[in-house]
Amino acid sequence: MPSSDYDSACLPDLLPLYYRRLFPFYQYYRWLTYGGVQKNYFQNREFCFTLKDDIYVRYQSFSTQNELEKEMQKMNPYKIDIGAVYSHRPNQHNTVKSGSFQALEKELVFDIDMTDYDDVRSCCSAADICTKCWTLMTIAIRILDRALREDFGFQHLLWVYSGRRGVHCWVCDEAARKLSAAARSAVAEYLSLVKGGEDTVKKVVLTDPIHPFIRESLTVVEDFFSQYALQEQDILGRKESVDKVLALVPDDVKKELLKDFQNVNKSDIRWDLVKEQARKKQSTAKKGQHFEKEIMLQYCYPRLDVNVSKGVNHLLKSPFSVHPKTGRISVPIDLKELDTFDPFAVPTISLICEELDRPKTGEEEEKLEDATEKEDERDASEKRRIRDYKRTSLAKYVKHFDQFLEGLARSWKGELLRKSDLQKEF
Repeated sequence: MPSSDYDSACLPDLLPLYYRRLFPFYQYYRWLTYGGVQKNYFQNREFCFTLKDDIYVRYQSFSTQNELEKEMQKMNPYKIDIGAVYSHRPNQHNTVKSGSFQALEKELVFDIDMTDYDDVRSCCSAADICTKCWTLMTIAIRILDRALREDFGFQHLLWVYSGRRGVHCWVCDEAARKLSAAARSAVAEYLSLVKGGEDTVKKVVLTDPIHPFIRESLTVVEDFFSQYALQEQDILGRKESVDKVLALVPDDVKKELLKDFQNVNKSDIRWDLVKEQARKKQSTAKKGQHFEKEIMLQYCYPRLDVNVSKGVNHLLKSPFSVHPKTGRISVPIDLKELDTFDPFAVPTISLICEELDRPKTGEEEEKLEDATEKEDERDASEKRRIRDYKRTSLAKYVKHFDQFLEGLARSWKGELLRKSDLQKEF
């Protein structure tokens, strides 16, 4: 089956092979145990499986990696969601006294979906994406990653492609996992600038003085605005899109610009005229006039699904889950290659299963043996799985996940040392 011709009807045949030979269970378990620093952290974690025909199986939980593997290989879920770490084992929630089964911890998560940008992109709509509008996801990652690291001090951020039209961020620092619902809301609100639903015309309103976080975000937007908004989306080209932009400026400025626009047609020259009007306003107005910055942010700033971030018990699609509609794997994104990341180049389940069936060359066999010889602590089936995924297009994404886990492991080791030192003191 050619890799580009993913057929969702074949998914029931491909999933058993994927979960048996390709899903990176070792790394996955290593991530969600967080070095065993906290007792029962993995055991009290909720997993939700979506089966064929949208059958949801919530409150799944597992004692060991082996138990998780066996259940996933038995159920072959179409989609995997990860939930919170609870006070009790989720699979026993019905036996716990009412009110005492509580969501305690979870990674701080963010969900950015391209459908939320439909009012500011003309190339696609709904679930469709293209390389032009994917720039919005690049901008979102750049802005949020900087803010979460520099403004909040988080270090362990895992960015993941959803498999279709968006990206997810998992902030895995211990401090982030322990945040209350109120603290999560505060972080999400700090990062939210685009406010209001479909009926709200002006979704970004800036006041003086402009917050340093917004200034930093504008720096990122400015790097992409000309190419993305003016050239590719041509937001000042067609009358319909011009009207949408001019609805965001004061009425007197709108009149001036409509006159000026009669003499020029190109988006970039028209944008220069908008900026010129903004400069005039800023020099004469008593209160801050930042309409050109508001336009840039309304068209390019990340649009967060705040509810996903606020709730400790909110489910989010798991890394390495398969998207049933596209067949693409939900893979980690390496930020060093963010500007060249292509969602259409992400492997489908049909491609990696096809790659698995290709005969190995002698050189490939030798490389795989060398790579797996170093993995002595893993059992034979685990080593075989490593050999399998390393023969496919999934390999580079699992490698990036491994690198992310190495960074996390250094923080676990530090925490374990701190705990053992405290015990010695007493």
